[in-house]
Amino acid sequence: MNDIKIYVQEPSGDKTPVDAPTDMGLSLMEVLKASGYPIAATCGGMALCATCHIEVLSDHELPPPSDDEGYMLDSLPAVTDNSRLSCQVRLTPELDELVVKLGAGD
Repeated sequence: MNDIKIYVQEPSGDKTPVDAPTDMGLSLMEVLKASGYPIAATCGGMALCATCHIEVLSDHELPPPSDDEGYMLDSLPAVTDNSRLSCQVRLTPELDELVVKLGAGD
């Protein structure tokens, strides 16, 4: 198993590590939900609801959002240039040490 560490910035500013496997085809949303984070993921990961909105705080290069993800992000009131839907971020070894903030102010 190839695990990476994802860090979630808490409201206090502290960063909590989350171990995430990269060999199972999981999305960031799936790992965050399994780790107990309160992500609604109403649409089940189909990029239809934006309830898994995150802000990427680290300098990692992620693939660009799909058109569907872009449309959902455009509908959010607190979107930033680093906003993503965690259901659309597939975990890869390159994302080791990724830092995200949940909700990003929604």
